[in-house]
Amino acid sequence: MKSQSARRTMIRAAMAAPYLEREEEYELAVRWKEEKDQQALHKITSAHMRLVISMASKFRHFGLPMNDLIQEGHVGLLEAAARFEPEREVRFSTYATWWIRASIQDYILRNWSIVRGGTSSAQKALFFNLRRLRARLSQGSEPISGSAMYREIATALNVSEGDVALMDSRLSGPDSSLNAPLLDDESGSADRQDFLVADDPLPDETVSTSIDDERRVTWLTNALEVLSERELKIIRERRLQDEGATLEALGTKLGISKERVRQIETRAMEKLRAALLETNADRSAYVA
Repeated sequence: MKSQSARRTMIRAAMAAPYLEREEEYELAVRWKEEKDQQALHKITSAHMRLVISMASKFRHFGLPMNDLIQEGHVGLLEAAARFEPEREVRFSTYATWWIRASIQDYILRNWSIVRGGTSSAQKALFFNLRRLRARLSQGSEPISGSAMYREIATALNVSEGDVALMDSRLSGPDSSLNAPLLDDESGSADRQDFLVADDPLPDETVSTSIDDERRVTWLTNALEVLSERELKIIRERRLQDEGATLEALGTKLGISKERVRQIETRAMEKLRAALLETNADRSAYVA
């Protein structure tokens, strides 16, 4: 009630503000631009608040508070006053209309949905014109619907049919909070987010896996100490690299045959297994 009363007061004040003749508007604009005369700015903006209210009313069907739309329109009005060039001999209302509309539309795009959309000029045109075009095509002498309607709208706004279909689905369904209960009662039913499926492991599983990995690394590091220098080199090159070296390549590097490399590797693996089992006899399942 309080907001409605404030809006009515604002509208009455806007309608009571006198219109500006062209000469007076020009004089006030010059005073503001050259002298930063705040009184001149106040007169210009007050005289054009009815334009802000009129523009805001055209966007009330988006479901946002009218007071907020008017405030955003006023921001656009002030931006227009800051950028207006009176020497171009254009009426201020003509220039300000674009800034008022742009400010209101930006506010709607930021607040209409929790999902940000309409970031390009084409998407903005689609967002603000889809309903109007859809109503016109569905109520004409030869109503159009479905894919044919999407095709007509896409052609009119120079966007893809897929963009039209996606925007249509967004405008047709409201946002749903993940914290909203599934049932409209007080039974303490689960929230929507309780039924979201996550492929990631649970926190306790992640911690358990991390601890096991660290334990295995420690065991392996200790077991490697039983190997000779050449055995250790072969195991590192063959088993502990993402792409293990071939027997032939290692044989060439060490100056031995590839068969000899295979024999040393087999013996080293046996020594490692024995060392791991000796250190962790009660955890033999961990030893590969």
